[in-house]
Amino acid sequence: MIHMGRLLAVFTLVLGVSSASLHSQVVIRTGDITVRGLKPTDFPRITKLADDVYGYEQIDPTKRVVTANNLIVVTTGGVLVAEGQGTVDNVRRLVSDIATITPQPIKYVVVGSEHGDHTGGDSAFPDGVTFIAHPFSKANLERQSAGRRPEQPKTVVPTETVNSRRILNLGTTEIDILFLGRAHTGGDLEVFLPRENILFMSEVFINRIFPSMANGYPTEWIAALKKAEDMHARIYVPAHGFIDSPDVLNEEMRNYRAALEKVRSEGKRLHDAGVPVERAVAQADFGPFANWTRVNDNAANGLKRVYMELDGELK
Repeated sequence: MIHMGRLLAVFTLVLGVSSASLHSQVVIRTGDITVRGLKPTDFPRITKLADDVYGYEQIDPTKRVVTANNLIVVTTGGVLVAEGQGTVDNVRRLVSDIATITPQPIKYVVVGSEHGDHTGGDSAFPDGVTFIAHPFSKANLERQSAGRRPEQPKTVVPTETVNSRRILNLGTTEIDILFLGRAHTGGDLEVFLPRENILFMSEVFINRIFPSMANGYPTEWIAALKKAEDMHARIYVPAHGFIDSPDVLNEEMRNYRAALEKVRSEGKRLHDAGVPVERAVAQADFGPFANWTRVNDNAANGLKRVYMELDGELK
């Protein structure tokens, strides 16, 4: 396993849409932009993943040094965007940047995660956009909308849902919207492009950021990642962390599953030893994942969810 801060020679994806080539450079395995020597002003970034397919990295203002990512699919029938952004300003910038790529209108937004850092700015998408979510996520967004305070941005409630799989033919492009199982939330959706063999993972895969499991399902999350690995995608696109080269992303997908497995095994060890959940994080040994980005923010809740799972409290 590779610790944060160790340099590896890898291929990184281009930072803009003007060039589609890959070029060799050294990168640091991390989810923190500052560790890579970058600044918030270096974002947003658009990366061409295939013809008419782009990754978009923007700074998540709630986490400051971590990106929130989108998949942009341009077709002859319009644009599909996988995932939103956490603020109205971020979505306005996303919409503006898409307009520099194509004159095609945005037709669909897929809600991969209903969490606020991905849906908080959804009201800034153009009128007429169709939002798609899993029924679990739609229900949560309905509750958020009902409880919204007047000063808060409008919560957009999706009008269409996907329970397991939907094949969407937009123009001449096939786009598969998938539910691979409960993972980061109870309703994570992924977006698969079979022709390009690209799988946008939403928050089921987060590149080099310690698993955020406050609302997660530990064992089912690992199973969902295994399903994704069995698809043998050319590129796995994370919802947070850098959109690195295909080889690096494939490797980091497996590393991320290993990190989840470590959280689960440590949680079980401490639970079985009778360690109270409030003391578990102080006694946990996360091994090679102990230096991952946001470990101090996410570790305690991860162990708590493992305890809840073992106690039969996750429904």
